[in-house]
Amino acid sequence: MLKKGNTLLVLLLIIISFFAGYLFFKVKNLEQGKTLGTSEQNQPTQTPQRPSELKIKKPDPNEHWKGSKNVRFVWVEYADLECPFCKQIHPDLTKLLNVYEGKLAWVFRHFPLPSHPKSQKTAEATECAAEQGQNDAYWQMLDLVFEKMPDLELTQLPSFASQIGLDETKFTDCLDTGKTEKKVKDQLTEGTNAGVQATPTGVIYDLKTGKTKLVEGALPYEGLRQALDDFMALNK
Repeated sequence: MLKKGNTLLVLLLIIISFFAGYLFFKVKNLEQGKTLGTSEQNQPTQTPQRPSELKIKKPDPNEHWKGSKNVRFVWVEYADLECPFCKQIHPDLTKLLNVYEGKLAWVFRHFPLPSHPKSQKTAEATECAAEQGQNDAYWQMLDLVFEKMPDLELTQLPSFASQIGLDETKFTDCLDTGKTEKKVKDQLTEGTNAGVQATPTGVIYDLKTGKTKLVEGALPYEGLRQALDDFMALNK
């Protein structure tokens, strides 16, 4: 049999062990709670949802307009001529314009990104083409630049002018003097102020109501068409 002193010692050790275990699990639970709290606080905040429309400058037939001028709906495109996704979407927008002939027009606005070294000067080249050959020459130069990207060299631009029937010397002078630089940068500023963040960005504009629909990214043709159909259906 255990002596009385030994019995008390055993009971004391049991009590101490119990409280030690209790304190251990209590501390662990507090630590876990603290960790969870910190984790929740450090969760990244959600990216603000993009608006469904942008209040851009109203499309004007005196801009680089393609299609009938007697339409209600205009697809305003903000694009960078060196952007591969803009190149990808270009033929789809051409197709869309043909399918909705008489119902839709297309306006192109420059949005050269600073990360693309050829984007500003090629945009100026399209404006220099327009200086000589008006709107038709603008779209011809635009198509040619997209066709030649990404292998295009800026030194080739004067020869492009010659290919579309422009005076190469006058074109080169326009490009070298930066005659159209401000025009391109003004379009970039206008788009930035309106909330354009990337290229390509499309804004379907209802000339009757002033309502718009934002269409971002290089959607496949069917996606572009669906966006247009939905907007037209809502604005009959």
